[in-house]
Amino acid sequence: MGLDARELSPGLVERIVWASAETRSYHRAEVVLRKFGHAVSDNTAQRVTGDVGRELAMRRDAVATSDAALAARPEKPPALAVVECDGGRFRMREPGFGRGVHFSGEGWRETKNACLISATHRVFEHDPQPDPPECFLDPKHVAKIAETQALSVAGPAALQSPAERSPDDEGNNTEPCEPEKKRTNDWRPKRLVRTVIASVKCSRDFGRQMAREAKRRRFFEALTRVFLGDGLPWNWTIWKDHFADFTPVLDFIHPLSYLFLAAKAVHPQSDDAWSQYVAWMRGSWCGDVGQVLHELAAWQTKLGTPSDKCPATDARQIIASTITYLSNNVARMKYPEYRQAGLPITTAWMESLVKEMGYRVKGTEMFWNDPDGGEAILQVRAATLSDDDRLSRHIRHRPGSPFTRRPKPPKPQPSAGAKARKS
Repeated sequence: MGLDARELSPGLVERIVWASAETRSYHRAEVVLRKFGHAVSDNTAQRVTGDVGRELAMRRDAVATSDAALAARPEKPPALAVVECDGGRFRMREPGFGRGVHFSGEGWRETKNACLISATHRVFEHDPQPDPPECFLDPKHVAKIAETQALSVAGPAALQSPAERSPDDEGNNTEPCEPEKKRTNDWRPKRLVRTVIASVKCSRDFGRQMAREAKRRRFFEALTRVFLGDGLPWNWTIWKDHFADFTPVLDFIHPLSYLFLAAKAVHPQSDDAWSQYVAWMRGSWCGDVGQVLHELAAWQTKLGTPSDKCPATDARQIIASTITYLSNNVARMKYPEYRQAGLPITTAWMESLVKEMGYRVKGTEMFWNDPDGGEAILQVRAATLSDDDRLSRHIRHRPGSPFTRRPKPPKPQPSAGAKARKS
């Protein structure tokens, strides 16, 4: 069916774009659409999705006070405004080439992602969770977070006092750790509305995109505002330039990873390494980062300062990197204060979003045209992951349509001989 040669209804455009954003490829989108009676080729799906993605990018970059802005302006500011950002990766072709793999190197490019979440908010008289979650006391789970080999230790139960243990902690009957497991009297804020932005633009441009989105959603008017990120410098440059009046919070997962690797570096025995990690992790969780840094400095003195050619796996270099990381971020590690103020202390929402983005755009078999193809699919995927129905609103109210009937080729003119015979 030559859908590329006729006008497409908004309803069909919406189905095409949603199928293209929620499946792993345009070919799979074609299969889904045909299953429901729409004979749309993968080429048409790619063309339609690309056009809508470019339109979304234009609206994303519109002035926040303009009617062209993509985000819907809420009636009132959120009780708690949460901004999180992080990087991702996908593969792009070299500019000016069509289909096929054309790139120098492996073609990997960084994507930048952000989620802006309005959330429930409560404050507490005391720290609502003075002890760390069980998942941070699970050797296998912590090793997975740190992306390294797990320690062979007796288990988290061996490091807890008898009062902290439950009957299920005895023996080998411990339940697998679930970091997002629902807990009784869970203090953490709950997500209400999430909107998503993503781009391959530089961090300076991306910071402006985040600020426009936040202004449109009235985040700067919220009574409680928080900005979470990892240790990447561009995260905190964006915070400084656009969100300086938001409380800055370093995602607790990242210092946890550094401390786990540091403990392994200074203790050859697994049990000793695990005990050291737990002590440092608990100290950071309780806000006593100064004491942790003091102990790390003592280890650095004992082991020695790493040389310029020291490998990253050397114990001296691991300790030095951990000290640098914690020292640079200590002002963003006041975790008991944050919990008492009802603020999130991990970027769990962001980590989940990066996986959701990667499902559609990242894969060894996926290559996107640079720059338009990559930017367009990021806009469409981000719109489908936003809770404000922005993709459907855009398609229903988009001015005009690029999917118009192509001009027909001119009819061939009869020859002079044919005209004479006809006369």
